[in-house]
Amino acid sequence: MHVALALEAHSLTKDFGTVRAVDGIDLSIEEGQIFGLLGPNGSGKSTFMRMMLGLVKPTSGKIFVMGMDPQQDPVGVRKAVGYVPEAPRLYDFLTAREYLDFVAEMYGVGQEEKVERIESFLAAFELAGREDEMLSGYSQGMRQKVAIIGALLHKPKILVLDEPLNGLDPRSAKIVKDLLNKLTEEGVTTIFSTHVLEIAQAICDRIAIMYRGTVLHSGTFEELKATSGMPGSNLEEVFLKITGTDDVRGIVEELAK
Repeated sequence: MHVALALEAHSLTKDFGTVRAVDGIDLSIEEGQIFGLLGPNGSGKSTFMRMMLGLVKPTSGKIFVMGMDPQQDPVGVRKAVGYVPEAPRLYDFLTAREYLDFVAEMYGVGQEEKVERIESFLAAFELAGREDEMLSGYSQGMRQKVAIIGALLHKPKILVLDEPLNGLDPRSAKIVKDLLNKLTEEGVTTIFSTHVLEIAQAICDRIAIMYRGTVLHSGTFEELKATSGMPGSNLEEVFLKITGTDDVRGIVEELAK
């Protein structure tokens, strides 16, 4: 049976000067999955995500999003993708409503649908009543909510979310998690990175563990447990074992002195 792929990466490499940020990644992600990218800072997650959108050009190798090469068809890819970077840059001179209206216009969302979706999202994320305030006065969590709404307005086929729960209160974080599960039922693919391993364990269909620019292992949580030889462990323990960072006792003892 033919499996539709949301993303394919073949021998993907990215160098920044003498630093190799992504080192020969081979990875495929099926449509309609929640796929987690896990790894410590500097493991190449954000660079890999930016190559998905054509924001960073690979040094070598190929990447395809919904069958499209982001370097050859960046507009097509960005129409299909909703993206939230780790540190979203919003236009501080706009209000939240003005910003979301601008984003919807850029994606060609119709007037009636645009108004309905913006109002619905603002209410869901408890921003109703504050949508006409300048973004410059928003807290980090409020700005994160606006960035997430902006990524969802055009009903993307793929969501690329880099640490999407940063700064969110527990209620908003639960809304995002439940929404991702709902969108998966509708065939939307979510690719996201997170440092919160409990979240990845709870909602991801498949997980890739990245370390120093490479994918060490990918698969379901059960497959990762089997690979690490830790069938009774949680994702944190599996992650530390696979990345070879599980021996932290000495560090803890040093810090406690």
